[in-house]
Amino acid sequence: QVQLVESGGGLVQAGGSLRLSCAASGRTFSYYAMGWFRQAPGKEREFVAAINWSGGSTYYADSVKGRFTISRDNSKNTAYLQMNTLKPEDTAVYYCAQDTRQRTAQPMDNPRYWGQGTQVTVSS
Repeated sequence: QVQLVESGGGLVQAGGSLRLSCAASGRTFSYYAMGWFRQAPGKEREFVAAINWSGGSTYYADSVKGRFTISRDNSKNTAYLQMNTLKPEDTAVYYCAQDTRQRTAQPMDNPRYWGQGTQVTVSS
């Protein structure tokens, strides 16, 4: 069983930055891709970014490309999402996820493990 715990959310003004962290339990963290999703009020959960098992390859949704950076530190069992130039439309609950069917950086479809989420609010 894998447990994922996000941290780093908060309230920030438009144009600001936040760094989210996702700490994972278990021995399999470095085997699989990691991803970030978000869900805004009244909207469906959407894919944001993914990183491959080694950290050498990444993939981003068009809405965040050039502003967000996903990374990982396998020695710390932790994934990160650096969010810059934040916009009010980035306001959402952000979730990290691990898909044990996937090692590459590509959009995730219904990953097996999810964190509990962390709120990000961007004020205008």
